[in-house]
Amino acid sequence: MTNSQLHVVRSGSLTTVQDLGRPGFAHLAVPRSGAVDQSSLTLANRLVGNFEQAAALETTVDGVAVRFDQSRHIAVTGAEAPVLIDGRPASWGVPQRVRAGQLVDIGRARRGVRSYLAVAGGIDTMPVMGSRATDLLSGLGPPIVSEGTTLRIGQPTGPSAALDFAPYRLPEPELLLDCYLGPRDDWITSEAIEIFAHTQWQVTTESNRIALRLKGVPLARRITDELLSEGVALGSVQVPANGQPVVFLSDHPTTGGYPVIGVVPAPDIWRCGQAMPGTSIRFRIKRLGAL
Repeated sequence: MTNSQLHVVRSGSLTTVQDLGRPGFAHLAVPRSGAVDQSSLTLANRLVGNFEQAAALETTVDGVAVRFDQSRHIAVTGAEAPVLIDGRPASWGVPQRVRAGQLVDIGRARRGVRSYLAVAGGIDTMPVMGSRATDLLSGLGPPIVSEGTTLRIGQPTGPSAALDFAPYRLPEPELLLDCYLGPRDDWITSEAIEIFAHTQWQVTTESNRIALRLKGVPLARRITDELLSEGVALGSVQVPANGQPVVFLSDHPTTGGYPVIGVVPAPDIWRCGQAMPGTSIRFRIKRLGAL
C-alpha cells in the first residue's frame, strides 16, 4: 500500500497534530507538549491498530472535517462529539472503515473539549526532537492545522482494528482534583491556602493547551518579594499576581517566576484538559509526607 494523505476540509477553532510529546527536554526549555488527554489518544490509536505513540489530530470544541485519498480505519475518542461520514451518523469510540474520498466530519463537542481522530498508520509528519506534536508555546512541530492542509499518513502497523470497543470514562461536569502542596505554598498565606482548598473554582474561557485558567477568590501571598525563575512541572498550580490560579497543561513553560502552591498529579491532567469553560473545580489538598 502506498502512502496515503489526509486533506483538511474544515479545520475548526484549533486542530493540531499530537502524539505523546517530547518529554525529557525541559533543561533545553522545551515543553513536553503532546496530547492533553493522552489516554484518549492512546485509545484511539489502539482502536485502529496503531502503536500508542502514533500521531493523530487533536481538535478543540468544534471538531474538524477531513477526507482521505485511500480507504483506512479511523477512530474518534476524547470529548464526545457527533461523527458523520458523508453526512451519515457514525459511531464515536469504535473503529470505522472510511473509503477513499469520503468526508469525515467531527462536530461540536457535547461533553469535554478535545476530541482525537486517529487513522490507521498514524499521521506521518517530520519528527522534531523525537515527536510529531505541535507545541503552541515553543513553535516546534508541524503548524496548526488549517483549511486546505494536507498531511501524509504512514503505513498501517497492525490489524485494521485491534479492538472493537473499549470502555472510556467521559469528561465530568464538576472536578475534584488531588493537589499536593508545594514547593512554594510557604509563599501563600495560611488563610489563602484554606481558601484554595474550599473554593469552587470556575474554568475560564482564557484556558488553552498551556494552562487551565481558574476564577474565584484571589489568593493572597505571604511573601511579596520577587521569586527567581525556577522549573515548573506538568500539573503545577501557579499563583500569578492577580491571585487567580492556573494549572499548567501540556504546552506549559518550563520555568516560571510565580509561586507554585501545589501540583496536580499526572493521572488527573486529562480531566483538566477536557474541562469546558464554566466547569467547577475543587482541590483536595494532600501533603507529600502524608502519602
